[in-house]
This record gives sequence, C-alpha cells and structure tokens, in this order.
Amino acid sequence: MHLIGVKEDNAWLISRWELTYRVGWDTIVKGVASVFEFYLQPEVLVNGKPMQVSAKEDILKLPENSNLCIRGMSKIVKVPIMITFYNQLAAVDVNVAQATDEFKGADYERFNHSLCRYMDSIELAMYR
Repeated sequence: MHLIGVKEDNAWLISRWELTYRVGWDTIVKGVASVFEFYLQPEVLVNGKPMQVSAKEDILKLPENSNLCIRGMSKIVKVPIMITFYNQLAAVDVNVAQATDEFKGADYERFNHSLCRYMDSIELAMYR
C-alpha cells in the first residue's frame, strides 16, 4: 500500500492510501476481518451505519455496499484508528488520533514509517 498524503485535522491525522489493485467487496471484508481481533471494542460500519458484529466471521457475511469501515483502539498501533475501504476502488482512508508522540504531526515520512507495515499487512490479508 502506498501513502498518498497526510494532514492534521482537529487532533487527528487524516490520510489517504492507495492499494496495489482495486478491490471488490469480498476482498475488503477479508481485510477488515483480519484486523478485527486486534482492536479493543471494534466498531464496524457499512456506508456509515454501525453493524452488529461480535466475531470476525460476522464481517465476512456483511451485505455488499460502497464502503466498509473499522474503527476503535488498535492494540497494534496503540491509538484510536479508523480505516475506511471503498468497494471497487484502490483508495483507503485512515484516520489516526494524535494520542502519542509517534502521531503528533503530519510529517509524511514519519507517518509512513509508523503505519506502512500495518497497512501492508492488511492488504496482504485481503488475498488469503
């Protein structure tokens, strides 16, 4: 995954990432399901509407729509994060709380270093 840009907005870092390929719904749900267990009290949204999800298997059954989002406190990056995938697009929006020194500013290189492996792992999980 490639970081396109990052900016600060109201104590959040707002970023856009580009997937290697455009992806469909089946691929997106696999990616979100792969990280579900690594969030504290995760919330999954389809087109901005919260879904009843208690296990990652529930995510794989969500009805196809235009976007899928997972948000909550990440156990891996240790800050609140929201990742939104778009059906049939290569774009991914990621919002990260500026809650630690690692995420204090919108420095492209530093932000990319902090999240690139995490985002690449999600993309790889989409194809398992």
